[in-house]
Amino acid sequence: MKNEECGIEGVRLYNLTQYPDRRGSFFELFRKEWLPEVFSDRIQVNCSRSSAGVIRGLHYHKHQWDFWIPISGRMTAGFADLRKDSSTYGRSLSLELDPETPPGLLIPPGVAHGFAAVTDLIMVYVVSNYFDSTDEHGIAWNDPGISIKWGIENPVVSERDVLNEPYSW
Repeated sequence: MKNEECGIEGVRLYNLTQYPDRRGSFFELFRKEWLPEVFSDRIQVNCSRSSAGVIRGLHYHKHQWDFWIPISGRMTAGFADLRKDSSTYGRSLSLELDPETPPGLLIPPGVAHGFAAVTDLIMVYVVSNYFDSTDEHGIAWNDPGISIKWGIENPVVSERDVLNEPYSW
């Protein structure tokens, strides 16, 4: 499986292999053996459905990796490296993703991440640990120090995400 670094240390975009035929197509969402150093015993798979205009995040974890796979719709994924020991500390970026060429996006602990649903969106994501509320952290989706271009003018944001504060660099 081919992958490429995205501009933040550890954030990698994987090109999932698609098998098209006259009926449509097939691709594998995830295999633990693709990333055994990241996904060992505690794996949880989640599905997020968002209406166009929704922004979720920015969230980060100290003990959890995420692997995102958009299934339907288009999204803008946003990231900010909060790891002080990282060579890309303080860097932010955004990526446009859609399922036409199925991507898998690996996000390491300490990298804040969120997404904007450009269209109605279904995303599956695999995480390296079971849900743990003590490892759920957030910063403001519109933090001026991060300045991610979401492409959504008046987003729908959860109460939790509205209350997130800008990050203290």
